[in-house]
Amino acid sequence: MAERPFFVPRRTGARLVDEVLVSFRWHAGMAASQKKKNVLELHAEAAKRGLEPLLETSSKSEYEAGRRLSAFHLNFMIGDLKTTVESAFQGSKVFQFGGPFHELYRSESRAAKLDERLQNSGRLVAFEMNGRRYPLSPPTAFYDWLYLNALFPHRDWLKRLSQFDGFTDIEFNPARSINCQARACALFVALESRDQLELALRSFEQFVDIHGKAYL
Repeated sequence: MAERPFFVPRRTGARLVDEVLVSFRWHAGMAASQKKKNVLELHAEAAKRGLEPLLETSSKSEYEAGRRLSAFHLNFMIGDLKTTVESAFQGSKVFQFGGPFHELYRSESRAAKLDERLQNSGRLVAFEMNGRRYPLSPPTAFYDWLYLNALFPHRDWLKRLSQFDGFTDIEFNPARSINCQARACALFVALESRDQLELALRSFEQFVDIHGKAYL
């Protein structure tokens, strides 16, 4: 058995996203076929709670939209440089003894995430991009800011995401990390459905003010 969350956008109320942790049968192994089985198991548990369909937002998704929503593939522009959300996030980390490592913006997503300097430079203290520092708090705010800005140019096409009751990322383990593309997708849908998306992305400060409501 394993525990993983799914994320449900809220169209009304103070909170923007519900995070629901469920237990399900786990199929061990690194093969893509095993991970797809785990997606099906997780979604089956959600269906028992009356939530379906869900969209898996990773390379293991049965939908092309879900595969394209992976932070490893989703494009993000830093000036004239096209990178990915994942590489932008990793390359913007500032540590106690090093960083930011902006050269990672030009790296493939997996290589950027596995760069050994990210593990050997002390504790994470901030993020830095385009000469500006971003705080670690609220948790996930910088990651979500990057992710939603990458989605924003495609917001008309992505309105179809509203047909899904929630979002998952089978690679996300809340015991090991806090940032999750499935949560960011749910946040996108919640903000879009409330006509607050453009307002939220006018500035990082505005986003943080609204983003905090996701955790009330």
